[in-house]
Amino acid sequence: MPEHDSILRLTGVVLLALAAGVWSVGLVRVLRRGRAETSWPVPRPLTALPPQRRTGPALEAVELTPAERSAFASLVQRLDEGPRSDGPGREGPARG
Repeated sequence: MPEHDSILRLTGVVLLALAAGVWSVGLVRVLRRGRAETSWPVPRPLTALPPQRRTGPALEAVELTPAERSAFASLVQRLDEGPRSDGPGREGPARG
């Protein structure tokens, strides 16, 4: 025992090391127990419900008439241009 250290200091260090060891062992046991409890059981299929389809419905396609194509193209063009200042309900220069 070194001369400059008191018995209380040495006892404190030993008790602190002992407490750290006990805490470490307790922590390892709690973590191991928690890991065993979190393993999920294998789910059983519900027999009251019909089985689900793995694929979605078939895609549908509709042929557009030339007039519908033209109307859709003009709509896309107007939306692509962005907001205009002369439309109804929008601010713009006053017309006299």
